[in-house]
Amino acid sequence: MSSRALRRLKGEQRAQAALNALKLNDEDDKDEEEQMKSDKTAHRQKNISNIFELIGEAGVDVCASDEEMAERISDRQEGAPLEKDAVKNEKSNKKKKKKKKKTPAENGRDDLIVEDDIDAFLETLEKKKGLSYQSADNSTSEHRPVLYVEHRNLNPETELKRYFGARAVLGDQRSKQRQRQFHRCTWMTVSKDTWPRFSRPGISMTLLESKDGIQHFTFEHNRDYQQVQFKFFDAVESMDPNNFVVLLQLNPYHIDSLLQLSDVCRMQEDQETARDLIERALYSFECAFHPVFSLTSGTCRLDYRRPENRAFYLVLFKHMIFLEKRGCPRTALEYCKLILSLDPDDDPLCMLLIFDFLCLRCREYNTLIRLYEEWEVHRNLSQLPNFSFSVAHSYYHLSQQEDISLVENQQLKQKSNVLLQNALIMFPGALMPLLDLCTVQPDAAVSSHAFFGPSSQIRQPPALSELVSLYVGRCHSLWKEAGLMLWLEENVRQVLKRVDSQDPYVEDCQNK
Repeated sequence: MSSRALRRLKGEQRAQAALNALKLNDEDDKDEEEQMKSDKTAHRQKNISNIFELIGEAGVDVCASDEEMAERISDRQEGAPLEKDAVKNEKSNKKKKKKKKKTPAENGRDDLIVEDDIDAFLETLEKKKGLSYQSADNSTSEHRPVLYVEHRNLNPETELKRYFGARAVLGDQRSKQRQRQFHRCTWMTVSKDTWPRFSRPGISMTLLESKDGIQHFTFEHNRDYQQVQFKFFDAVESMDPNNFVVLLQLNPYHIDSLLQLSDVCRMQEDQETARDLIERALYSFECAFHPVFSLTSGTCRLDYRRPENRAFYLVLFKHMIFLEKRGCPRTALEYCKLILSLDPDDDPLCMLLIFDFLCLRCREYNTLIRLYEEWEVHRNLSQLPNFSFSVAHSYYHLSQQEDISLVENQQLKQKSNVLLQNALIMFPGALMPLLDLCTVQPDAAVSSHAFFGPSSQIRQPPALSELVSLYVGRCHSLWKEAGLMLWLEENVRQVLKRVDSQDPYVEDCQNK
């Protein structure tokens, strides 16, 4: 065959293939149309079979199906002349649908109305349930342990915001939050951008045992940390603070070096750097906590006799002192409760000698009274001069509140008088140093009486003299109110009357 004949034959084959493809496409389209029609009829049957859907949809689908059925019947009977009526029906249906659609302005108005209703509803709920929320909070605080620690109160910014407002406390921190690096979430301290990059120094915490709901933990040092500890001992023996700086440049989160350098900065009156070093040590400890260790439960114990745990006690204590000096007594009280909860039986750092002062500073009178009532049986807190005077102090402040009844006021005032008189009889050597520091000149009848004279201070043992001087030196500023001095003067006169009348309680206290 010639080349021309071959071309014709190939062209015919291509045309035939194209025609076959068109036919196949047409058949596929027809099959799809038939399937769509069958699906529509099935859907209509479902709609018609369900009565409740017919009621809920307000007859929209049913009307459409009736109109289509009418169109089919008319097409079969009369043919094409009724197509115009079908077009009109479709237009009218479209108009109805357009009417049902709302404009964006109407949608916005409806949204505003709904939002206003929600806000009003929430306001009414807050007004109605405000008192119930307060009572619920009070009841939960009463059921909690007395040494329960709240996480939000461990952050001093919470207390400073309450005093000065968030804008004054945060300052430029909000603008720097976008550029801030992401650090581990901690409760006691927040990592600062000025600190060196954190790397685990080699401290870990392990669970020793769990008995009767009390869990005993301990800190442990790995081999690398022990080598750094030996270098620290060499730096201590050298008596040169610059060696601590060199050691911290190589190990920026070594605990004992941070503590020692903080003491050096404090003695040089660089309080800001001293506090920053303590916070860095606290952050290092918190990153080493055991997953089960809880700050708030009050059931976790750390033995102070283990050298690895001792640094944690010292860091918490120094941080608490810095917070109290900074003007955050509420936060300092939370740390005091935390230290006391780690070993409440032995109390290695004598937190009971400062607990009452922090409660009076932040006006947590009920907390102090509750601790006194719960621990008096097994700890004899009335034998400590700070608790004897501070509990009476708390009852007096509670009696001065305005939201209590007259009967309750009289009961609290009477109880405060009895407790203060018992404290003066038990510790007569505390009165004259207290009046001296408050720059108050006592009456001649008081200063000349033998019970409160110089002999009362000479008779008391050295340990008791130390406790009295600690209380007077720490809490004398709380007694400088005019009302408190008048209350103290009245009870001193009553004590002198009881001493002159030879009250048996006076002799009992002297024997103790």
